[in-house]
Amino acid sequence: MLSETPLFYKPFRQFACAFAKALENDFGVAPCALNPVSQRQGFGRRSPGRATRPAPSPFWEVLNLKRIIRLLVAIGLALALATPALAEIPREIHPLDYDTLPPALEGQHHYLLACVDTWETKPTNLGNTDGVMMVTFDTRAKRLLFTTYMREMLVQRPDGEIGRITYIAKNYGPEALCKTISTHFGVKVDQYILFSMDNVQSIIDAMGGVNITVTDAEADYLNRYRIARDATTPSMDKAGTYLFTGHAAVIYMRIRKVGSEGDAGRTRRMRTVLSTLAKKYSTVTLDQAIGVLNSVTNNLCRTNMTLNDMMQALGYAMQLAGVEPEGLQMPANDAMEPITYAGMSTRQVDFEKCRTILSNFLDNSFVVVGN
Repeated sequence: MLSETPLFYKPFRQFACAFAKALENDFGVAPCALNPVSQRQGFGRRSPGRATRPAPSPFWEVLNLKRIIRLLVAIGLALALATPALAEIPREIHPLDYDTLPPALEGQHHYLLACVDTWETKPTNLGNTDGVMMVTFDTRAKRLLFTTYMREMLVQRPDGEIGRITYIAKNYGPEALCKTISTHFGVKVDQYILFSMDNVQSIIDAMGGVNITVTDAEADYLNRYRIARDATTPSMDKAGTYLFTGHAAVIYMRIRKVGSEGDAGRTRRMRTVLSTLAKKYSTVTLDQAIGVLNSVTNNLCRTNMTLNDMMQALGYAMQLAGVEPEGLQMPANDAMEPITYAGMSTRQVDFEKCRTILSNFLDNSFVVVGN
């Protein structure tokens, strides 16, 4: 009996009846009355001056008002439980002022390398930047530094709103990505090269491939990804060291779902590949170095570096030939926490702590930070 319906249901009753009435108007079926007993007694009887109403539809004999109300309650509860997962609010982010950032330390030269998540891309239609790395040539302290940035972290966008860093270059341009990195981490980097995955593949192939040591789990993933049998030498089988072609190396750097590292594992693999290539050219000749530079200039999507800028960077690199590369992940594991924001898995970052860690890393000329 409807009179036994708890008061909790009452807010839904008017909506349920309106819903039922709409079905009657649209589909020609009779709605449930508020009193199912009087409804059953009234249907089929002739009243003075009124036409006989049709017998109740079998649909409404099954789906009565109480069931509609219960359904609405269930939907309401489900939405209420789901809301917190979609409505986590990140802390406010306070970037530094770009124009007042200090200059680079004496002898240090920073360049931002970024790779979009597509094999091919156009300068005017960029993808998301899934790989972002700052390369630092420290000619004073003789150090080669690779600092990688995780794509899931939340930053303040150029429009003042909060969003993931992976969308900055796509929506605001590579220059905005440089500025975002600079103001959030306290190190000014204004020169960049942006690549597609195909560009990176071609450059690694031009350098003769790269030797990478993989675990059993990584080997299994690469086999399941179905890289070509000749994509590594020897053919990928199990844990061991293989010579990777450019295509296989790109797939390796993009691995996220092996082990528990997630995006941190991806950035670590990026540093591994760049460090291995640097070691491969530890005794580079000028002709070899120019060959690498040509492969870069012929395989890039966008850059704000002139040929003179690139030749200058090549000179810094040659001064550091044979130096053991050092790597750093930003944000550090203890300076970020997972958060669901706008329906996405993201990372909320303690940028003040990150700025301190990065500053110490760049200013430390004697202690190698583990990669």
